[in-house]
Amino acid sequence: MLGISEEQLAEFGMTFGLGAFMLYMLFIIGELAWKSKAGKLGTFVLFFVLAFGMLGFVAKFIIQKMWGI
Repeated sequence: MLGISEEQLAEFGMTFGLGAFMLYMLFIIGELAWKSKAGKLGTFVLFFVLAFGMLGFVAKFIIQKMWGI
């Protein structure tokens, strides 16, 4: 299909597709903080706790690129 292998398509989806989804989740967290009138500390806690899981995915991507895995 269009000269793209299944491996290339999966890598594209895992990097750009999941990256776009993560940005959308950050937007949702910001919207949640704004609608709940969380304040500065509350907003920080929401972003820190709810976005902490995304940090692992980003670190995995960076480590893979650095080590050439």
